[in-house]
Amino acid sequence: MQKTSRIILIALGVIVGVALLILLGVNMYVQSRGTQARIQQELSQRLGMTLRIQRISVTPWWGLKLTGITIPQSQPGVSPDFLTAKTFRLRIRFSSLFGGHLVIKEVSLVNPEVVWAQNADGKWRVPSRPPEPIMPPPKTTAAETPAAAPPPAEQNATAPEPPASSAPPAVVQTENKNAFTPEVERVNVIRARFRFLDEKLRSVATFEDVDFRSSFRSATELSGNVTIAKTSLRDRFFLQDLHSPLQYDASALDISGITARAGEGRIAGSFLIKPEAPGSPFNVNIRFNDVQADKIVVEAGGSPGTVTGKLEGHLDATGKTADPNALSGAGEIILRDGQVRQYSLLTALGQLLQIQELQQLRLDEAVVKYHIDPGVVTIDQLVFRSENIRLSATGTVSFDGKLQLESQLAVNEKIRGQLFRAIRDNFKPIDEPGYTALNFQVVGTVGRPKTNLMDKLIGRDLKDLSSVITGLLGGGKSDKKKKPADEPATAASASPAPSASP
Repeated sequence: MQKTSRIILIALGVIVGVALLILLGVNMYVQSRGTQARIQQELSQRLGMTLRIQRISVTPWWGLKLTGITIPQSQPGVSPDFLTAKTFRLRIRFSSLFGGHLVIKEVSLVNPEVVWAQNADGKWRVPSRPPEPIMPPPKTTAAETPAAAPPPAEQNATAPEPPASSAPPAVVQTENKNAFTPEVERVNVIRARFRFLDEKLRSVATFEDVDFRSSFRSATELSGNVTIAKTSLRDRFFLQDLHSPLQYDASALDISGITARAGEGRIAGSFLIKPEAPGSPFNVNIRFNDVQADKIVVEAGGSPGTVTGKLEGHLDATGKTADPNALSGAGEIILRDGQVRQYSLLTALGQLLQIQELQQLRLDEAVVKYHIDPGVVTIDQLVFRSENIRLSATGTVSFDGKLQLESQLAVNEKIRGQLFRAIRDNFKPIDEPGYTALNFQVVGTVGRPKTNLMDKLIGRDLKDLSSVITGLLGGGKSDKKKKPADEPATAASASPAPSASP
């Protein structure tokens, strides 16, 4: 029994020793310059771009391990590397290393970072490999130069064969018996980071902690699932925990079944792009609900507490990645249980008119319906309605942020009775029973809007207060003659009570 155990231990030791020797031999083989260059060349051909590898090793746990991976790019002003990754693991069939068909069972790219910028044509293109150098045709020597053509009689007599140099040189392709033919079965991307920049190198989108697992159906088709921990669009709108299945082939990239969170709400949608078609057209469909308006405003750089409530709505659009102005579609946004507070225009207006409801506008209805044409968003309907007040608008917002809105402030008889007579007379009856309204315009830009609401409200009878109020609100034309610094405060404090006549 002891002898049998000793034989088994010796056999196991021999097997382990042989395995270690094989592993050592394989490492020496793959780390040789020739093998490393062949693997690097074949992977570059497989990806269609230049791939550089710093070191290759083999472990019994992860298989072939590549470190110091880079894919260079030559676009000026951008990071010199399109992709950088510390680890690139390949599970391979070891027997295929010594044959002509390299089988890669699984590729795992760990912690890569991709910096992808639009080119001068407004397109996102992966950096392709430089074209293979064209070999010059062989030079002909004097002995190989064909002699002058003989006379016709001599030609008929000798009937020489046409000279070899008269035909185009044949390209003879020699088969490289040592070349690998790689086959990839699965691809995984773990904890990746992607940054997309426009042609002016401004951030378009950033994707953090991207996990992607896929399998190849063929050399040009794959399917899998993608998970993105955090998405930033123009550093203004943020998504968390995005999940979606993914399908890709030579004709389209289809990301359907998207689910994500934004402002503690839920988002669902789909995205389809045809990168090889002219202009790279795409379709996008988005549905969202229970999105906290306050969080969206704060993340976009606004003040907290300005707008509260829950957003829901949809967007259906088509466009082309090569032309950002080619976007078209339609959508709707609804604010449930909304409230507008601390908004400078409404606050100042409420203080001027002595209407507390304007300073903290509790919205019974808040709806925006719009459609998108190339270069412009048309507001078909914008309505903010509280118990006694209604704000509405229609107009356009261009893609560069310019505003052109025809707006209306409507109040019921309860609010109208609280106004000064000179202001009250500027409100005219409208089709809605029990309401009178004042029309005004909003222009300027989204970042710096301007309105003539104060001029419309004040009218001619209170024209002397125009410069004070418009200076407070930043809209309309201000008088060139300025009052002393103490007069605005005096005028504001001396405002009559709502029931008093001016």
